[in-house]
Amino acid sequence: MPLNTEPGRSVASRLSALLFAFRSGNSSLTLADLTRRTGMPHATVRRLALELLSEGLLEKTDDGKYVIGIRVWELGTLAPRSLPLRTVALPFMEDLHAALQQHVQLAVLDGLEAVVVERMSASKALGLVSQVGGRLPLHSSGVGKVLLAHGGDSLFQQVTAEGLKAYTPTTITDAEQLRTDLGEYRRKGFALVNQETSRDAQSVATAIFGTSGECVAALSVVVAAGTVNLNSVVPAVVAAGRGISRGLGATIPRRTP
Repeated sequence: MPLNTEPGRSVASRLSALLFAFRSGNSSLTLADLTRRTGMPHATVRRLALELLSEGLLEKTDDGKYVIGIRVWELGTLAPRSLPLRTVALPFMEDLHAALQQHVQLAVLDGLEAVVVERMSASKALGLVSQVGGRLPLHSSGVGKVLLAHGGDSLFQQVTAEGLKAYTPTTITDAEQLRTDLGEYRRKGFALVNQETSRDAQSVATAIFGTSGECVAALSVVVAAGTVNLNSVVPAVVAAGRGISRGLGATIPRRTP
């Protein structure tokens, strides 16, 4: 059902639809783009866009397109899930980045996707399919697999209910194979992912835990396929994840080598 025909749709809901029309890779949109993405009448979109513009929640570029305003970013930095997490994680991510000169990223679960909340990249590192604020599939990305592995059976059922999309020839699309792999990730404490979301990317990912022992985020290092021995990266990634978890108040037992 198009959004403009939904009965009783609130102003807040319409404003939310307009703001969330912007995505990674589509961060600059025209009024026509916004109308098409929200399904609302052009006049309504124009009115709401002007209101958001006046409040600094949207900004207008020289070519007449709309982009997210700085005030939205300011609010985002105050999100209780990301603020303490990023504060604790950044020193560990900086160490990983300095040592490996590869992409280091931090992601949290949002619905049925992983959202990248922080990333550090080297100038010559592999180009990635998503940026900070971008979303990654749970079943094929390193951070996604870790979040899915610790997300419980209900999340697994939701992710696999409609089938698993194959992003590359090596994407795991069999639900039972995925379930087996997720069990291995939980047991080992890390996931090795080989070209499942992008043909030229491999990653090592590990879970980050909060005070009550729940998985609150995932940390990963992403490299160009075939350029790095992933097993050599595992100890550093796992150690960083454990350090961040301790910084968040989690009780992490010592592992025997």
